[in-house]
Amino acid sequence: MRRTAIFFSIFLVLDFGHVQSNSITSESKLPSATEQPHRTAFHFQPPQNWMNDPNGPMYYNGVYHLFYQHNPFGPLFSNQIYWAHSVSQDLINWIPLDLAIAPTEPFDINSCWSGSATILPGNIPAILYTGIDSENRQVQNLAVPKNLSDPYLNEWVKYTGNPVINLPDGIQPDDFRDPTTAWMADDGRWRILVGSQKDKTGIAFVYQSDDFVSWSKYDSPLLTVPGTGIWECPDFFPVWVDSAKGVDTSVMNSRVKHVLKVGLFDYARDYYMIGNYSPSKENYVPQNELTLSTLRYDYGKYYASKSFFDPVKDRRILMAWVNESDSEADDIAKGWSGLHSFPRSVWLDQNQKQLVQWPIDEIEMLYENEVSFQYKKLEDGSLHEIQGVTASQADVKISFKLANLEEAEEMDPGWVDPQLICSEQDASKQGKFGPFGLLALASNDLTEQTAIFFRVFQKNGRYVVLMCSDQSRSSTKTGIDKTTYGAFVDIDPQQDEISLRSL
Repeated sequence: MRRTAIFFSIFLVLDFGHVQSNSITSESKLPSATEQPHRTAFHFQPPQNWMNDPNGPMYYNGVYHLFYQHNPFGPLFSNQIYWAHSVSQDLINWIPLDLAIAPTEPFDINSCWSGSATILPGNIPAILYTGIDSENRQVQNLAVPKNLSDPYLNEWVKYTGNPVINLPDGIQPDDFRDPTTAWMADDGRWRILVGSQKDKTGIAFVYQSDDFVSWSKYDSPLLTVPGTGIWECPDFFPVWVDSAKGVDTSVMNSRVKHVLKVGLFDYARDYYMIGNYSPSKENYVPQNELTLSTLRYDYGKYYASKSFFDPVKDRRILMAWVNESDSEADDIAKGWSGLHSFPRSVWLDQNQKQLVQWPIDEIEMLYENEVSFQYKKLEDGSLHEIQGVTASQADVKISFKLANLEEAEEMDPGWVDPQLICSEQDASKQGKFGPFGLLALASNDLTEQTAIFFRVFQKNGRYVVLMCSDQSRSSTKTGIDKTTYGAFVDIDPQQDEISLRSL
């Protein structure tokens, strides 16, 4: 790295927890924080056992609700998955409640898989979820609260006429799942999407209803893309073209574009498109094609994301499942597996070509101390330990300003996949401009370290910025996932500082 100036600021998060005990079904005595040093603090986790997809997040009568895929009996995925339920006043501190939906009926006896929540007229929440029925077919079911006066909506009642949507003709029994939040068009009809595939062609089926009970499949899907496989956990929502505020799911006018997000099961990645939606024609025209180089919410461990509109602060909030890197034996030993990403606000960038994401402001309520310094000159191969960091959880902000960029090396024309580049050119490989960044979660002797770093190259007369997260030295243990991740960052280092925020 050549002469650089750095502004560095760290906000420490000390002595707080994200889960308060209330009532828990099928859970035993919880381990203490000292017994579980690797549990997170500001990311959501259940008290123990397995967790995957976030389901049905919503704000209702002063309370934020989060449901999630859960095995209440152990730390591994199971063929008996439940909907667990937690509530919060601030999206930071969560109270675990009793299990919301259990696999008890013929239409969901083999698991209650992912789905969404919608607020119906009269301020009535409703959940649509995928059930694995007694014949192992994926069908869509409806559930509503038992008592609307209960502020926490502890109990949910399944519709006696379930399933409300059966497996379509020509679709395999295990290729039809994860209904979206519903939206209503000017004709007064509800719409949802359900993810599917046929012969490796990914499909987003459209279903319509006048009463949220009787659903009919529209003649043609909203979108299909050959070769992409099953589409999981689709999400479909509007974003303002001229505002960073969020938009309710049913808003449709000339001031919005629509985001279609799909999870590609074969790759465990969430991809999204931005486009124009016509409800009268049930037609969606994306600005970008869905390929493996299409825009992604996140280029690391981040899957099965779900967003919701928060009317309190006029924002759209995004959360996702982050799976563990540990082995199954590790998960069994510690008694839990899985967490959720920290909630992010999401909006459309001014160029209308991609989304902007940022941690929600509520994280600031956790700040305790600040450690900072400015304008530190870095030399090639130098390391600078940040003194005064005593927390195991931190919100880190760092900014690099580069000089002499004309010395940056030419990028190899064969380098196309950023993740592969980061794996081959890891943090131990010295270049002319990089690696520079953070060594996080490092042991004193640096035998364990997670390098989050940048490289700058020249290509066709412009500069290319590569960002990497090198997991290869994150642990000295063997038999665990140490995948390295990477992405190209849309920034001009001649004009802008290169900034990083890491929770």
